[in-house]
Amino acid sequence: MDPTTELNINVDLDIQDLLLAASQHDLPKLRRLIRTNPSPSLANPVNARDPETGFTPLHAAVAACEPDDEDEQQQEHKPVVNGTTNGTENQTSEVEKSALETVRFLLLEGAIWNDLDKNGETPGCIARRVGMREVYEAIVDAGVRAELLLGRLDGYAELSDGDDDEDEEMQGGEDEGEGKEDTEQEQQQDEEGVPELVDASAAVADAQTAGTGLDSNNPNTDVTQSRYLDSGLTFQRDRLLDQDQNGVMMAWETEIMNRSAKSLLPTPGLRVLNIGHGMGIVDGFFQDQAPAAHHIVEAHPEVVAEMKRKGWHERPGVVIHEGRWQDILLALVAEGEMFDAIYYDTFAESYNDFREFFTEQVIGLLEQEGKWSFFNGMGADRQISYDVYQKVVEIDLLEAGFDADWEEFDVPTLEGEWSGVRRPYWAIEKYRLPLCRYMD
Repeated sequence: MDPTTELNINVDLDIQDLLLAASQHDLPKLRRLIRTNPSPSLANPVNARDPETGFTPLHAAVAACEPDDEDEQQQEHKPVVNGTTNGTENQTSEVEKSALETVRFLLLEGAIWNDLDKNGETPGCIARRVGMREVYEAIVDAGVRAELLLGRLDGYAELSDGDDDEDEEMQGGEDEGEGKEDTEQEQQQDEEGVPELVDASAAVADAQTAGTGLDSNNPNTDVTQSRYLDSGLTFQRDRLLDQDQNGVMMAWETEIMNRSAKSLLPTPGLRVLNIGHGMGIVDGFFQDQAPAAHHIVEAHPEVVAEMKRKGWHERPGVVIHEGRWQDILLALVAEGEMFDAIYYDTFAESYNDFREFFTEQVIGLLEQEGKWSFFNGMGADRQISYDVYQKVVEIDLLEAGFDADWEEFDVPTLEGEWSGVRRPYWAIEKYRLPLCRYMD
């Protein structure tokens, strides 16, 4: 037999062995297969992937609890006693308990929380669909820990000059083997990327390109701020697109903008700063609230030109600042400008950009009793990502000295909205509107 063929067969058998142990919630066997790793063909057994289904052991542990069609039909015909199906409560709870123990073990061993299978589902997506709430929350919490850790490591990396030979030597040696799995996990999660906070093409139809910000048909069209600012724009009645057909802003967001504006400016005569004009939806609602001062920061030159064509510079109290907020806000702070309300809605910026905004800029511009908000679209390609990144934001806001209240409401049905748009950036049912204040 060809050595390559034999190796492939061995790898497939090893993966199937892992997936079977995970699906049976066989912790002793899983522990042996992962920790001792008797198969040298698997470099990272806890994140081994089935080539046909894309399942990892974490997927398998959760999917094993999914009832088949026959079980569902039998369940429908069983009598319900005290809100549960008679005779199945104990069995179900035992299965979920063993699944939860297995999931927690795999996560502690370094299983990646947001790995996608061939159907584009994460393990958490499966848990939510099956109705396993505790398992779902365990995966969400693991996602929060992973994303917070990655964010902190990114910060430390920026401090390194990369020339310290002593540091490089300390990273090797005895600790090298212990940190290998963590490093691989961090690298793989970093490849997934932190979803952009607002209005970017985070969602994907193809699991193989999920989270990368790349078009599966054109892998060179990465959604970056520099590319966006150099991009030609298409202004349509119900959408604003960049040259790669990414939705910069769309009319379905109107109710979100309406509620945001009214929450931030409940009475006339207040001062508001909006970062990112786009189609001008939220600025239109700000104008309806009769602000005393209305400052708008817009980085894209074509949007600025469109604003002036529509006469925005002549509207009451409006001041247009042309450029990136990273440059503009420092000047506003130096001039002593203060605002009662601030809104943040940019395109093709990362979570790190956003965190810099509220940790370093807001405190120099927002009045003590003021409020600020942002378009909360981070991770909106799937529910579990949305839940993870909301918790991440809450933790970072708390560290920066802000409380956040969240108003949840339905998003309109978006079928047909994405025609002609490269990728949908919203795929969940409810929007959570944040309203942030200084802590008491």
